[in-house]
Order: sequence, then C-alpha cells, then structure tokens
Amino acid sequence: MPMKYFIKIFPLILFAAITNSALSVQDSTHRNETVFKDKVIRQTPDLVYEYRLASLNMTTPVELDFNEEVKRYIEVYLGPRKAELERIIGLSKLFFPVFDEVLDRYGLPLELKYLTIVESGLDPLATSRSGAAGLWQFLFNTGELFELKVTSYIDERRDPYKSTEAACKYLSYLYNTFYDWLLVLSSYNGGPGEVRKAIERNNGETGYWKIRPALSEQAKNYVPAFIAVLYVMNFYKEHDIVPVEPEYDYFKLDTLHLDYAVSFEQIEAMIGLPVGQIRYLNPMYKRDYIPKAEPWSVLVLPAEKIPVYLRNENQIIGYTSVPVDYHLMIKNGADTTGKAQLIHEVQPGEYTHKIALQYNCTIENIKAWNNLNDYNIVPGQKLVIWLDRDN
Repeated sequence: MPMKYFIKIFPLILFAAITNSALSVQDSTHRNETVFKDKVIRQTPDLVYEYRLASLNMTTPVELDFNEEVKRYIEVYLGPRKAELERIIGLSKLFFPVFDEVLDRYGLPLELKYLTIVESGLDPLATSRSGAAGLWQFLFNTGELFELKVTSYIDERRDPYKSTEAACKYLSYLYNTFYDWLLVLSSYNGGPGEVRKAIERNNGETGYWKIRPALSEQAKNYVPAFIAVLYVMNFYKEHDIVPVEPEYDYFKLDTLHLDYAVSFEQIEAMIGLPVGQIRYLNPMYKRDYIPKAEPWSVLVLPAEKIPVYLRNENQIIGYTSVPVDYHLMIKNGADTTGKAQLIHEVQPGEYTHKIALQYNCTIENIKAWNNLNDYNIVPGQKLVIWLDRDN
C-alpha cells in the first residue's frame, strides 16, 4: 500500500477500532457546552471531528488536516455564525450547480466551490473593504485580467457564471504554479507573491502548515476556515443545522439572450416579477438596467416567467423611457414614502450641502422636509431628515 494512501486512511482505521467508546464520549459530553456570546453549542469530541474530516479526506485531493485552528473555525460556524450557515446551506442549492459544472469542466476539485463561502458567504453583491466584489471576490484589476467587464451599468465580477469561469482559470493558474491545493487556497487569498515569500523565508519548504507562521494574519486563517466550511457543509445535519430554503432553485431558472436594452422596471410591468427579485437573480446589473451589448446580454428569470416575457417582448422593445423632469423632481422633494424619520441637530460649521451628502439626500429634500424659505441654517437648529428604510 502506498504510504500517502495509508496516511490518508489511518485515521479511519484508528477510529474504527474505538468507535463505540468515541460515540459514548460524544453522548456523555452533551452536558458540556461552549458559549459564544448568546450562542450555545454542544461540544463534539475532537476524535469525531477528526474521523469525519478523514472520511472527507478520502474523497478529495485537497488535504484536510484537523487541528485546533480548524476546530476553532468549525465551532464559530456552529455557534455565533449558525444563522448565517443556515442561510448559506440554502443558497448552495442556487449556486453550487453552477460552480460544480465549471469546476468539472476545468478538471478542478469540486470542493473548491466552498471557497466562495469563505470569500463572500455566497452573496454575489458582497464587497470587501479592499474593493473585491462578487461570489469569488475579484479586485478590479484582477477581474480585468480575466476579462470580467466592469462598467457604469455592469459588474461581471457579480455574475455567478462569468465570475466562476474566471475563478477556475485563476485556480488552474495557481495550481500550475504551486502543485499543492493548500498553497493554491492560501495564494488565492493572499496572492502568489506572499506564498512565494513565505516559502523563501522557510528555505524552500512548501508544506502549508510549516510556512503558515510566515503568512499574513488573513492568509493564515484562510485555509483553516476553508477546511471548517467543508466540514460544516457536509455534516450540518449531525449538528442539528436546519437550512433556510432560498426563494429560487437553480433548476427552476432559465436565461434569455437580449440584443436590446431594457430596465428592470419594464420587465416588472410586463411579467409581474418585482424589481427586487429581478435584481436578486441578476446581480451583475448595477443600476436595475440591462444595456444593449454585443453579441447579447443575459437575463435570468424563473422558468415559468420566460413564456410571459416572450409574449410581451414586442412591448418591451417598443418602450421609450421618459427623461427625468427636473421641475417635477423638485416638486416631489417632500415625498417621504418608504422612508424613516430622524432629527439632525445642526453643528457649528455645517451647511445644507454637507448634511445632504451625509444622509444621501438633496438640499431640495431638506428644504421641503423642513418648510425652509431658503437654504440657510444655524447651529442648534433641528432638521427633519427622511432616510430610506434600507439604510
């Protein structure tokens, strides 16, 4: 038996020899609990974690080690992030079929789909403090390198299909650089340059856990978090995690190729699907508008809405948008529909433009909401401000 294969199955052999006692320990430890703030989880014996990861290790070329760092992340997902995990497991039904198909086409381990949970929590609209966006969290320049278009109307880093294609190209490149999946994961997060430097600082050592101390804090935590995610996504039932079912299932969606421009508002009017749901299914369009593109733009809809759209397509194509009327906009400046009220006390040095910028409204709004004759304000003055409820 090859040594590498024996090393992979040894934890299974060991566990089989003491299964009964381990399960007995697990039962007895149900009285012990770990507390994260207001979240309480039952403790699981380390041997159980190790055995389960060893069983997964047999199914993937990604080495799934178990240690205290991995355990810490597992318990974070099962404790304070339990609600998030329940949502993510539900969303996996929407996104994982997309990831699996492309990963398989590129000959990559299917387990790499779990990388998106560490990166974005399966939120295509996720944006990091550094400006990385989408499910796979591409920076602007990295996205351009993999032909992900970003314009005033479109951000293909948020396109589940195109961003997955780009991610697979990048992951293939990283594997051809390091030939080690743990180093691939670490370099996906910290960049290949950081991993190369860590290898150099360790005299050519390429074992991830050996070079880990030389990595940045974020890159250090990435691999343990990935292994923990892989664990909880495969064993959530054993921890009484109940998924939150998503509104849509991948297999009940369909796509249309459009060679014309159309707004989400027009689509809603024609097929009765709310703009919010169109936006949810088409996160790559930044302004609720699909511009005309070559050779076409893609519109994702529930499959049952496709025939309705096609029956009304001529009306959509023939629609002409009405330009925004500046005077009407000023007249409607006092409208507070769907907004929440707050009171702002004017501070020394503040003026209406500054306050309008702070609350993402206009000086015309402030004037209308407060029945002002002009735009002059004074320190100590109380101003009524109306904010969108989503803010």
